[in-house]
Amino acid sequence: MSSAMLELILKATLDTLYMVGISGVISALAGIPLGVLLYVTRPGQVLAQPVLNSVLGIVTNIGRSIPFIILMVAIIPFTRMLVGTSIGTNAAAVPLTIAAIPFIARLVEGALNEINPGLVEAAQSMGATPWQIIHKVLLPEARGGIFTALTVTIVTLVSYSAMAGAVGGGGLGDLGIRYGYNRFNPTIMLITVAILVVMVQGFQSLGDYLVRKSDHK
Repeated sequence: MSSAMLELILKATLDTLYMVGISGVISALAGIPLGVLLYVTRPGQVLAQPVLNSVLGIVTNIGRSIPFIILMVAIIPFTRMLVGTSIGTNAAAVPLTIAAIPFIARLVEGALNEINPGLVEAAQSMGATPWQIIHKVLLPEARGGIFTALTVTIVTLVSYSAMAGAVGGGGLGDLGIRYGYNRFNPTIMLITVAILVVMVQGFQSLGDYLVRKSDHK
């Protein structure tokens, strides 16, 4: 394999990590608070707001129901307005982020569902404010579940980034399509798949480690 091809593989790998990294960070910053809001605004919870909860739930469900490839095409005007282009890694990071936010939110909400309601009741009986309950009870107790949610999301973003690459997003998906599939080079295809597998295994192992550390008593 030529040095030029090795450089292309390295660049594609870095592009994929960039897309996954930036979309993962931004979606976590938005998705975790959204997941908490979905939980605490339920009827009977510390910030019960049934109407707000219903609206948030509908928006989140709509976001989760749109297939990624359709979402990517549908928001091209928004992507172009935001980053100035509809192709490349920066452009691909926009739909990746939008797709991941509701995904994380529902997973975080599920993690909060696992918390013993008695802990919240005990905090309320001691006069804790809703913010104190969220900050000192809900988030610490759900830490392991939140790390699991983030791990699942990052792994999903790796596969989505490859899909984005197939339609001009760059990264390993673009490399596999242009130099592997279109040029009938199965070696490049196998290399891109192998790198994606290693990437997923690495993220999963890191996530599992963080979950174990957070659950350590």
